[in-house]
Amino acid sequence: MLLIRLIDGLNEVVGRVVSWVAVLFAGLIIYDVVLRYVFNAPTLWAFDLTKHLFGFYFILLGGYALRHQAHVRVDLVTGALKPTPRRIVELLGYPLFFFPFAWVFVTQSYTFALRSWNQGETTYSAMQMPVYPVKIAMAVAAVLLLMQGVSEFLKLLLNKSEENRNVG
Repeated sequence: MLLIRLIDGLNEVVGRVVSWVAVLFAGLIIYDVVLRYVFNAPTLWAFDLTKHLFGFYFILLGGYALRHQAHVRVDLVTGALKPTPRRIVELLGYPLFFFPFAWVFVTQSYTFALRSWNQGETTYSAMQMPVYPVKIAMAVAAVLLLMQGVSEFLKLLLNKSEENRNVG
């Protein structure tokens, strides 16, 4: 199904691109530690920037993680079930739990980001970095997560096997 391939492909690309933020994040931490402890010249900006990068990294990988079934799951019930009842429980779980949560996440993070943008919100540190990029990323991540949930639900509905669900 084209919609499934598009959503999966989008989250795959976002996940692979955002994963490189970890390299940048690690480099900045090493840079700051070396300046602080070797040269006794700490930066004013590195700590805030690494917090922002970690926020981008952590939040934007939600859809990618769902695509690869990497989220924490409660398998106490479903783990003991045969494939068909497990599929039914998962099918019910999306409209009962996932979609309502994801919708609240989308709407509230959008409101949160819009307010931050309109206020020109910044950090309270000496650098006063803008906060709204991370909050906008949260809204984008919520949409990506909701879209991936639609993809996973459609895969279940169309009875795609577990192997096919994890392959691009």
